[in-house]
Amino acid sequence: MMKFIFMGLSVVILCFMKNVFWMVQNVYYFMMILFMLMPIKGYLIFSLSYIFSCDIISYFLILLSIWISGLMIMASFKIYLKNFHLSLFLMNISFLLLMLICTFSTLNLFMFYLFFEGSLVPVLLLILGWGAQPERIQAGFYLLFYTMIVSLPLLMGIFFIYGEVNSLMIYMVSWGDLSINNILLYFIMLGAFLVKIPMFLVHLWLPKAHLEAPISGSMILAGIMLKLGGYGIIRVLKILSHLNMGLNSYLIMLSMLGGLLVSLMCFFQMDMKALVAYSSVVHMGLMLAGLLTQTCWGVSGAYLVMIGHGLCSSGLFCLVNFNYERLFSRNLMLNKGMLSMMPSLSLWWFMLLSSNMAAPLSLNLLGEIMLISSLVMWSVVLMLLLGLVSFFSAGYSLYLFAFVQQGVSSMNLNNYYLIESREFLLLLLHWVPLNLLFLYSLYTLLT
Repeated sequence: MMKFIFMGLSVVILCFMKNVFWMVQNVYYFMMILFMLMPIKGYLIFSLSYIFSCDIISYFLILLSIWISGLMIMASFKIYLKNFHLSLFLMNISFLLLMLICTFSTLNLFMFYLFFEGSLVPVLLLILGWGAQPERIQAGFYLLFYTMIVSLPLLMGIFFIYGEVNSLMIYMVSWGDLSINNILLYFIMLGAFLVKIPMFLVHLWLPKAHLEAPISGSMILAGIMLKLGGYGIIRVLKILSHLNMGLNSYLIMLSMLGGLLVSLMCFFQMDMKALVAYSSVVHMGLMLAGLLTQTCWGVSGAYLVMIGHGLCSSGLFCLVNFNYERLFSRNLMLNKGMLSMMPSLSLWWFMLLSSNMAAPLSLNLLGEIMLISSLVMWSVVLMLLLGLVSFFSAGYSLYLFAFVQQGVSSMNLNNYYLIESREFLLLLLHWVPLNLLFLYSLYTLLT
């Protein structure tokens, strides 16, 4: 793992050179190819050291981080054309990727905390520095304070565990080693991750951050940053498994009820970006509920949904940005009649929205089937809530597609120029892995 971290540091230095916009993206994909060549079988850990390592849980999340970071550069072509602090922009993305790789590959709880909180800084700089909306400072404060309020209790909980066990290595700490097992420790250790997911009631920072962020900020927020919360819960539940069995029912019910309420809120959104952002809260609420059951199918389904949602939601934000660059508005009332203006782009809207509502040949379908099975096995009472959430998830996806694609356009057709080959490639690189991973995961389950 250390060689990939050193490569990440070298990319940060490379960003200060001139005319390296596409070179940085090529280096990212070269890193990803090298990482894919590393052998991994089952749950075996490779590159084991005292600080950094990698197992099957962090393996695909690191691949997703490198993949989305490369697509962020491709989607930010306008920054390249305007040369708006281009070196700082590339350095910011490279530093963010370095923080994400370190977060997913560390075995030490304190190091994990440092990298987990350190990844907040580049995202905040993306919103404040390259966000085009006037309320980006307020969105930055939302993101900062929601995260920082719960980060100090997490640090105190990590120090308490170190005082009890004299070790911060994740695989060397278990709930039986702790002398105090109470509700406070459970919520202190999970609080920062619940905000990062985000869970219902602490989710208000996410739509605000998405609305004010540039396309690269929205892609990394939806693609990777929300997955940090799920990854942290997977690691911490190993330590708090005994407490979780007695307290998870409250969080599961809150996540499912919150998912139902937020899915209804999606029908009242007039901003396309806000609708996609709220749909992320619905999917992450379902993911959290399945993860807290601590069953094999629940954890596996949550992991598949994290990977699938990272690709699908990032692609949807790209589509919304394509409309915004042409019509200078994200309002649903103004973005109408696209089917007659740009049929090829309408096809991509259909494919990504069908993946968003877990249609066949999508990784989200396999993940949600496993999540629904685990939650129904956990409690039959959840069957009604699961049915409603699934129904409304399909409903707001179809609502967005029908409202944007059909009808009569209220804008001048001269404002709508043809789609570029770069944009087709960007959407293709979101959609193809989303469906190939479904076939690979299905083959793995059947064999």
